[in-house]
Amino acid sequence: MATSLNIKRKNIDLPAETLQKLSIMAVAQGKSLKKFIETILIAKADSVNIKVSENPSPSGDSWFDNPQNMESVHRGMSEMRAGKGRACSMDEIRDMLGL
Repeated sequence: MATSLNIKRKNIDLPAETLQKLSIMAVAQGKSLKKFIETILIAKADSVNIKVSENPSPSGDSWFDNPQNMESVHRGMSEMRAGKGRACSMDEIRDMLGL
């Protein structure tokens, strides 16, 4: 559970009917409405498994899962930030490749 050192406050807005139902549920459990809502939210957040993927592809293209490919992407981004590269249109790339 959270300690006083890492607690953040946040005001939330709920419909009156929802608060009334939550209040009844809180009383049934012998808790204050605030404590009851906090308990529900903490339990829900603790049950969620969040996985952060480095894969920038919206479709999850497995090409980006290869560490060598991602190193190439990161290297290219670093070169662009350092002014060592330039953006090319698809037509320019086709011309360079002789397609």
